[in-house]
Amino acid sequence: MKVHFISIGGSVMHQLAIALKRKGYQVTGTDDEIFEPALGNLAAEGLLPAAMGWQPDLISPDLDAVILGMHARIDNPELVKARELGLKIYSFPEYIYHESRQKQRIVVGGSHGKTTTTSMIMHVLKTLGRDFDYLVGARLNGFDQSVKITDSPLIVCEGDEYPASAIERKPKFHFLFPHVAILTGIAWDHINVFPTFEIYLEQFRIFIGKIEAGGLLIYNETDPVLAALVDECRREDLRYQPYGVPEHTISNGATTVTLDGVSGSLQVFGNHNLMNLNAAFYACRETGIAAADFIPAIGSFAGASKRLELLAANNDTNVYRDFAHAPSKVKATIEAVKKQYPERRLIALLELHTYSSLNADFMEQYQHVMDEADEAAVFYSKHALEIKKMPELAADKVVTGFAKPGLEVITDRDTLQDWLEARNYRQSNLLLMSSGNYDGLDMLTFAKKITQTST
Repeated sequence: MKVHFISIGGSVMHQLAIALKRKGYQVTGTDDEIFEPALGNLAAEGLLPAAMGWQPDLISPDLDAVILGMHARIDNPELVKARELGLKIYSFPEYIYHESRQKQRIVVGGSHGKTTTTSMIMHVLKTLGRDFDYLVGARLNGFDQSVKITDSPLIVCEGDEYPASAIERKPKFHFLFPHVAILTGIAWDHINVFPTFEIYLEQFRIFIGKIEAGGLLIYNETDPVLAALVDECRREDLRYQPYGVPEHTISNGATTVTLDGVSGSLQVFGNHNLMNLNAAFYACRETGIAAADFIPAIGSFAGASKRLELLAANNDTNVYRDFAHAPSKVKATIEAVKKQYPERRLIALLELHTYSSLNADFMEQYQHVMDEADEAAVFYSKHALEIKKMPELAADKVVTGFAKPGLEVITDRDTLQDWLEARNYRQSNLLLMSSGNYDGLDMLTFAKKITQTST
């Protein structure tokens, strides 16, 4: 097989390129710019383009597939030539399906918890020695890639709602056709892509319609929007497995869960993680894994990167980093930490960094999501607004939208550092929530500093 990647430097594109090279395919690729870690990863595999820029000469009639990344525009010269030659052009998810047609396909969708749920399934399968391929949106401990494509009979995929490519604007998860599907919940996000809630909801309706006949839909029954959607969907050829928060106990900051009468302690915590775990269990059970094997395996799962990731800790202070940015994710993450450590004060810092979260019209979606925090601040930088070519976001819009008494709104990096330095972290947890980088502040060093001095 000869495969060419247009925009090979993407975060998942380069991982797929490496996976196909390891499978024995002839792989080439181009891009107009490539950054770390893709730059180093491609170089280590001998796949780094000799020069940056588009090279139509690499598009030849003998290519079996051209894989088009989201970064490539519709007028890309390589894409234009590939179309002229009548070559088979795939978006990333289309090609994943092409390689997985003969596999059992597990696909995890939903507005939140996709990466964690996918990671849990992968962790259990690996711990139990199962052979499987995967696609996940984060690098995980124990996995050197975020994409693996071999001749395995099973693949586990994280499926998101973003468009597949410049020529295929449908969401990625519409191309994966699962035998086992998970939907973790529906909370409107990505308003730059889905301008109304109804448009967003329709994408999940279509996804359910693409589950293979005889397949299984595992869905979060505690989400009223999702539960209502499931009630109206096809019944004649699908099986349905609702789930919620499983039986569990919390003692001294540790959680024990019980599934099918089998109990075991966990490293992760919070109702959202427990629901993710429950969904992962039902998916694994569909592959023949019983609770007696699942529980010991999931007990060693420490979480996905930036998903309630413990940065530093001492006897009375924990510092967590989380990818939460959408309203439902922020609320669930704050509530999880507060419930796990009810005796500690919770200091919560949220960075607004995405297009939706920086939009003044979206602020009301954040109403009361930070109420469980004892101290709360929202940070956003003017630089982020400039990059996205968005208008200024007034602080009073944020205060009104969140409706959190005492909320601090910070728009300057130095002011943010002063605010962090001024907190009292004794008998407290600090929760850092962002999909950005706090305008370059070194939060890991800060986390280590306060846990060394707060005792």
